[in-house]
Amino acid sequence: MAGLLPKFGPFGPVPPPPFDEFAIKETRPRLAGRRAGGYDLVERMEYLYVRIVKARDLKWTAAFDPFAEVKLGGYSCATRHIEKSTSPEWNDVFVFSRERIQASFLDVVVRGKGFAKDDVVGQLRFDLCDAPVRVPPDSALAPQWYHVHNKKGERGGEVMLAVWFGTQADECFPLAVHADAPLAVDAKLAAHIRCKQYTVPRLWYVRVNVIEARDVVFADKARVGEVFVRTKIAAQVYKTKTCVSRLPVPSYGWNEDHLFVAAEPFEDHLVLSVEDRVKVDKEEVIGYVHIPFKEFERRWDTRPIRPRWFNLVRPEGAPKIEKFSAKICVRICLEGGYRVLSEPVHYLSDVRPAARELWHKRPPIGLLELGIHNAFGLTSMRARDGRGSCDAYCVAKYGVKWFRTQTVIDSLAPRFHQQCYWDVHDHCTVLTVAVFHNCQIGDKGGLVTGDPVKDVLLGKVRIRLSTLETGRIYTHAYPLVTLHGGGIKKMGELQLAVRFSSTSTLGLLQTYAQPHLPPMHYHHPLSIVHQETLRREAVSLIAHRLGRMDPPLRRECVEHLCEAYSHRWSMRRSKAHFFRLMAALAPMFAALRWFVDVCHWRNPATTVAVHVIYAMLVCCPNLIVPTFFMYKFVVGLWNYRCRPRHPWHVDTKVSHAEMAHKDELEEEFDDFPTTRPLEVVRMRYDRLRSLGARIQEMVGDVAAHAERARCAMTWRDPRATAMYLLACLFLAVTTFLAPFQAVALLTGFYVMRHPALRQRLPDVPANFFRRLPCKVDCLL
Repeated sequence: MAGLLPKFGPFGPVPPPPFDEFAIKETRPRLAGRRAGGYDLVERMEYLYVRIVKARDLKWTAAFDPFAEVKLGGYSCATRHIEKSTSPEWNDVFVFSRERIQASFLDVVVRGKGFAKDDVVGQLRFDLCDAPVRVPPDSALAPQWYHVHNKKGERGGEVMLAVWFGTQADECFPLAVHADAPLAVDAKLAAHIRCKQYTVPRLWYVRVNVIEARDVVFADKARVGEVFVRTKIAAQVYKTKTCVSRLPVPSYGWNEDHLFVAAEPFEDHLVLSVEDRVKVDKEEVIGYVHIPFKEFERRWDTRPIRPRWFNLVRPEGAPKIEKFSAKICVRICLEGGYRVLSEPVHYLSDVRPAARELWHKRPPIGLLELGIHNAFGLTSMRARDGRGSCDAYCVAKYGVKWFRTQTVIDSLAPRFHQQCYWDVHDHCTVLTVAVFHNCQIGDKGGLVTGDPVKDVLLGKVRIRLSTLETGRIYTHAYPLVTLHGGGIKKMGELQLAVRFSSTSTLGLLQTYAQPHLPPMHYHHPLSIVHQETLRREAVSLIAHRLGRMDPPLRRECVEHLCEAYSHRWSMRRSKAHFFRLMAALAPMFAALRWFVDVCHWRNPATTVAVHVIYAMLVCCPNLIVPTFFMYKFVVGLWNYRCRPRHPWHVDTKVSHAEMAHKDELEEEFDDFPTTRPLEVVRMRYDRLRSLGARIQEMVGDVAAHAERARCAMTWRDPRATAMYLLACLFLAVTTFLAPFQAVALLTGFYVMRHPALRQRLPDVPANFFRRLPCKVDCLL
């Protein structure tokens, strides 16, 4: 990897050669399954690393709380203080950007909390010319013991530390404190702004089949209860339908399936409670049972799960019932054959099932490498010292590994230059990169105190891997666009470098023949509504788990990356889908218009040529299929000239965001349920009614045409049906006696006849079809 990084010249580091704007072809051979340990997709950034491990035998006149302070020119930073210790352990790492260093010496001072400005336990000075250069994968630099001396020249103890020059590829970089940041960075703030790699917990579907309950008795023996079962895992709650039993031995049956989402490691229990609906608004618990996850069966196929009986326990404080022996029969299993969807199907980044036993069916087929260069032209999100400022960081999401860059404080053009990689198991997946403004940093530094503030989304980029050429580096500046109630706004641009490398070309091509989701999604499919409900639970569970990590990834970041609110109604999105459909069908409409022009002889030469080609195909029908596929091949080959040069990015025109009305945007970002005034809600309701009326008319016309086609054979109109049957008999005899080529030629020439032989009135078949009855007469 040392060959991938720039060398040092007499005047500092030699910069790397510039990247091509869109694509760079690799010239060195690629090994299968190679891990890109070097940062070859981003610019090399030089840093001075100072690692202060610990101290020993510190001498002072009284007990004190020691800490170490690092000074480099006008920059200074300090470790945390250790209470009442002469041998403290800090193990802190500080970095200084080499391009900002203007001093030749580094000073390390050991002091105590509350000391006067001139009081020091000991200090030492390093000449930066003697600092070694370390480039991974070189071994880590071993720290050494150094003596520190006070102002009198006496030894004040020893400090273990290491100083070296390195790059952002150093393994200490994610844990380091940027000591040359514009604002003061303490230990708490440093923990919230450093880069981090997150691993999303493995999610499972939990299937609970509630079968029946027996020996259910009530405190009032004469009561005929309305019994139901409530199932609960954490905040996910479902209820069965109400069942009434009039048998001498009470038995209640439901046979209902409930699906939950759970994450490893499993921390919750399944709670089954049998309850009685005493009144409309009152329910009493008859008995309950807690079932830990270790008792669940695991399956990843369609094999049946054996039912199990569990004894119920009376809740505390409930009336006592003699000889209470109620029990419930359920089937419980962890469904490992499904892929728990935490993102929309269109934006999936991983398609492997939950069970590891099935992962061998989807081995890695490639390697995805992402280089996050820098952002520029960011919109000011806050004011510091009378000028605009932004504290930006990036989050890259793909599969179960999410990567967060460090937060660059007080910069409208932050430089990240971080590189990450993922194994690819299916290249028909999507990489998502989002840029956020860190609202947890105060105006003067430190963490914000008081009520929590949400981080602001500055924009995101989606890159579909199947649109990338293998082994090619795509370097492009993607616009960061956000949409809010006031309209669309460009927040800046993000420079990315992406490379998808295939380790198995055969496996890459085989994925096109495989189903996109695991087989269980097709053997026992989930309804769209149920799947969307489970997806929201999965997003909430992921946000909860990632919010407990250090540093935490905030809930709003997870929701934005997983498109948690994509299911909400949006007039703008509905229009965008409609115009997408029209754009996709545009070639078909163009072909129909072209055929109409041919039939009306707008261009006689074209029409004559079509007649000749049509006659050739009718006379030689074995040429029809080869001609069709040859046409598709030639058109596809012709389109290769104008193929896309870089991946798709957010398009405001396709999103129909530029023409969206302000009230439509406010409706899209409104809470659910709405909190708008009654007049606004009434206006939106009336607008929705008018749109629904137009859709209603369109659906009614389509239904009328379909009913007319069916009524031609049902004798609803006896005369029309008789005429239709006679016409069918005539056509059957004619087509049987006449050659097929003659019938096809006459039919085609009749359809494409000259305008002189046409009339403006509708044809006889169209008149006949319009006169057939439909069920519109039966509507109220």
